[in-house]
Amino acid sequence: MKNFNTSKILYFLFAFCFINLFDAKVKLPALVSDGMVLQRDQKLKIWGSADDGEKVEVNFINKKYKTTADQNGNWKITLPKQIAGGPYIMKINEITLKDIFIGDVWVASGQSNMELPMRRLKPLYENEIKTANNQHIRFFTVPQKYNFKVPQNDFESGKWEATNPQTILNFSGVAYFFAKNINEKNKVPVGIINTNLGGSPIQAWMDENALKNYPEYLDEAKKWQNGDLIRSTESTEQALSKAWYEELDQSDIGFNQHWEKFETNDSDWKTMNIPGSWEDTEGSFDGSVWFRKEINLSKGTAGKSAFLNLGRIKDADVTYINGVKIGNVTYEYPPRWYDIPAGVLKDGKNIISVRVINGSGRGEFIAEKPYYLEIDGQKINLEGEWKYKVGAKMEKMAPGQTFIRWKPTGLYNAMIHPIINYQIKGFLWYQGESNTKKPEEYGDLLTTMISDWRTKWNQKDLPFLVVQLANFMEQKSEPLESNWAELRDQQRLVSLKVQNTGLAVITDIGEWNDIHPLNKKTVGDRLALQAFKIADKENIIADGPVYQSMKIDGKKVILSFKSGTDDFENVSELKGFAIKRKDGKYIWANAKIEGNKIIVWSENIQNPEAVRYNWADNPSGNLFNKTGLPASSFTTE
Repeated sequence: MKNFNTSKILYFLFAFCFINLFDAKVKLPALVSDGMVLQRDQKLKIWGSADDGEKVEVNFINKKYKTTADQNGNWKITLPKQIAGGPYIMKINEITLKDIFIGDVWVASGQSNMELPMRRLKPLYENEIKTANNQHIRFFTVPQKYNFKVPQNDFESGKWEATNPQTILNFSGVAYFFAKNINEKNKVPVGIINTNLGGSPIQAWMDENALKNYPEYLDEAKKWQNGDLIRSTESTEQALSKAWYEELDQSDIGFNQHWEKFETNDSDWKTMNIPGSWEDTEGSFDGSVWFRKEINLSKGTAGKSAFLNLGRIKDADVTYINGVKIGNVTYEYPPRWYDIPAGVLKDGKNIISVRVINGSGRGEFIAEKPYYLEIDGQKINLEGEWKYKVGAKMEKMAPGQTFIRWKPTGLYNAMIHPIINYQIKGFLWYQGESNTKKPEEYGDLLTTMISDWRTKWNQKDLPFLVVQLANFMEQKSEPLESNWAELRDQQRLVSLKVQNTGLAVITDIGEWNDIHPLNKKTVGDRLALQAFKIADKENIIADGPVYQSMKIDGKKVILSFKSGTDDFENVSELKGFAIKRKDGKYIWANAKIEGNKIIVWSENIQNPEAVRYNWADNPSGNLFNKTGLPASSFTTE
């Protein structure tokens, strides 16, 4: 009996080992998959995992490459440089990867303006989306995750997608238009590895070593390595938020009486003009306010679909037409674009109802945004008088949230480190809004991050293209200090001092009332110009006027600019220049073009000390060169 049991055990052990050997398969990272774009003209790394000692063979473009997995099960094969082309098939042991192209690969990273997908830009680029069909522009969208403990080696999901009217909706607008430029001019496939997260500060994209000079950031990263702290923080905050909104719903008369209904009696409601803020008459409070507007539609409208644009609202809204919910947005930044399905609108009288919830700050319908209903291409203006009534006033503002995903090192570990084996052409970087509270440190952080990323990719001169912050917020009547201008200047200085960096200046295309300006095509176009100049070494003008030096001549300051960028566009009056007095205060100055110089002066200053240009949150300067590119904001100090 004993021998029988021993034999039985040996049999099962043998069977177990045989099954494991049979099941032992090569595993590939998410990036190495069907539809991928590989970087041309560079040695290529193909990597993955397998059993210890397993032989791995890569068959690509009629050549075979072999290696053996190490004791940890890791393996890596280096392929020789390849020219642009495709589609190709790659076989890795029993795995077959299809539809592979070779071209240029760029990593697009940053915060929400880089993340902003084409679906959010649809009214501006509707035809672009509708006609998109390009197998040579491909995106890999990195899952938005964080990890504070260790750098990750792979993504839990993700796939390469070619451009068509469906996939393009999720592509970064900036990166798409950049890729389109590169593809059209260079006639090569373009792959974008899209790794970004709205609201993220730069320190979230840096690892521990890169942050060694910032102990406060390292301490914060270490704090959030505690998984129990993350879970308890999220649980507590979710409970507080849930309780606040439940209390609001219970207190909101309109919510309980269903003021969204068509037949609601609004004869005693007050009126106000939209866009605008109810707090101008009701005073400051957090809670809910209901709005109603009656519109009369012509016969034949019933049964038609339509589009409703309610601009932007701070904070959240739920919108109804004739008592039917047509959409909602839960926070302040997205535009309120709602498709109205057929059957909702009626001939004659229709009622638009909006429940607005404001959790903190000034609640309002944002000014200078479009408000209209569109039917069959005809727009009905919804600006002007609306009826409104307060639903509920809360005693305290909505609970805040700890955005754990933005903490230092977390995004680098989860969203950058898994890419470093993948050969690329360069980086696109659109970020900085979340660092404007401490702009003085941004230049050092950005310089350090650029150096660190290049080291990780083992290429000290990888092109790094930066988008300078757009103009934003209300314009000021006098020259003032500006954190946004200071951060832009930090970006400018990095682009001048760090080799193989480029700066796309966009202070002429922002929107004062929107941190997410919609004109993403111009951003992509200007990044592409930088790529042609820096990555492709083309002899082109990719910059607006680049300030170089100043000379004081009596009451005047003479400004010189980089040769090639100093062919100024003629304007009747140069704007945006300020001059510094001895007491340190800046005042507006006169400025004029004299050949390839700019002369700046003020009749009120006898001994000028310095000049600033476009030094404001939302500058209005008009210094361009004849290529149509704007000058960056700058200071001569």
